[in-house]
Amino acid sequence: MHGDPIAPVILGVTSILLFAIFGRFAARRFSQPTVLGELLMGIMLGNVAWMMGVDLIIVLREGPRVFDIVSQTLAGAPVDQVAIALFGDQTGQEITRIITGPQGGQVMQVAQTVDVFSRYGVIFLLFMVGLEADLEEMWAVGADSVRVAILGVLVPFALGFAALAFLQPDMSLNSVMFIAATLGATSIGITSNVLRETGYNNSTEGHIILGAAVCDDILGLIILAVVSGIVVSGSVDLGEVAFVILMSSMFLVGVVKLGPWIVRFAANLMGRLDIIEAKMFTSYLFVMVLAWVANLAGLATIIGAFAAGLVLSDSYFSQHESPQRGFVGIRELIMPLEVILRPIFFILMGIQVKIEAFLSWPVIVVAAGLLVAAVIGKLVCGLGARPSTNRLVIGIGMLPRGEVGLVFAAIGRTLGVIDDALFSAIVLMVMLTTLAAPPILKTLIGRDQRRQVEI
Repeated sequence: MHGDPIAPVILGVTSILLFAIFGRFAARRFSQPTVLGELLMGIMLGNVAWMMGVDLIIVLREGPRVFDIVSQTLAGAPVDQVAIALFGDQTGQEITRIITGPQGGQVMQVAQTVDVFSRYGVIFLLFMVGLEADLEEMWAVGADSVRVAILGVLVPFALGFAALAFLQPDMSLNSVMFIAATLGATSIGITSNVLRETGYNNSTEGHIILGAAVCDDILGLIILAVVSGIVVSGSVDLGEVAFVILMSSMFLVGVVKLGPWIVRFAANLMGRLDIIEAKMFTSYLFVMVLAWVANLAGLATIIGAFAAGLVLSDSYFSQHESPQRGFVGIRELIMPLEVILRPIFFILMGIQVKIEAFLSWPVIVVAAGLLVAAVIGKLVCGLGARPSTNRLVIGIGMLPRGEVGLVFAAIGRTLGVIDDALFSAIVLMVMLTTLAAPPILKTLIGRDQRRQVEI
């Protein structure tokens, strides 16, 4: 009765991390990317614990939407009505039982902490990817990245539109457009993890993939703004589209032009501290501020984190280095945070995969059509890269949809153009592209690296 209220949070988060470690061990045992092991472990944990009736997992499976219940309830809405409106009768009643139960506060506290830690994890992952990338080399392949991104958004959209028109001829035009739009998404978090593990992130193909994923995020936002406008008002709001383009462009240009000056100023200001403190504080504050500003500009927070990594460098602190203190790089300082928090993100993504939602032939048929369109669309986008590159690696690198595809689908369900069956089909497509891409990408990269060594 007099225990520390944070104890359940410690137990819950530590348990999630422990399962992530098991998944990582299994992946390493079979020479697979660690992200694959963590995703599969999350899927197993989420579905087995759900069948056992574990309250925390039941809440975590519903994703960030579950926290809307708390905010709407605090605004005066009845908790049961809000839950049923968000999740339907059966799931809504189950969530209501958990929240209003004797342990409801603790369950929500743990779930919120796991969600926040997972978001920090992917932010630090993309920061590390940016830190290890070379901005000049990325500029050198900028045209390739733009072409890959444009093809990677438009071709899946067109193929998805055609597949749905064939498989679901009675589906409304709004639903078809919104589902097709989700196929253009790319999860930079999944691919970047594999690129780092294989040391391929500094290759030409790696730079093209990372640059294309950033452009993909901007193009995806534009398409989302167009489709959402058509769904809500029946017309395209050109002002909103222009605003998205303007804000995204201003953010990227501002980071490249003003970022070095800001970091240099911060490094001099922090120079009065110990060099490790100066690097740690400057890096942490810079990545978090850019993540927030990216969100303000309408981009994903992870794009801001990636941009922060591109700008930051140990060279800004060179004048404050001490030979007696020894050199400790920004990468070594941030890595412990990333190593602990990143697996929580991938485990949570796996937990949110509901296998029971796929046990329906209509769902499987639609998902199969979307999967074919999603795979072919991203393989085709590799043709946007220069002929001297490994276009297949680039296409596979753009394949996983991950959390980005799920976010698009969730918005469609909120707008009422995607029902539970269609949402399940999208989730199945997202899950398969997310699970298939890492091992295929690792195999192709390994083959390419062996060929280069032989040459």
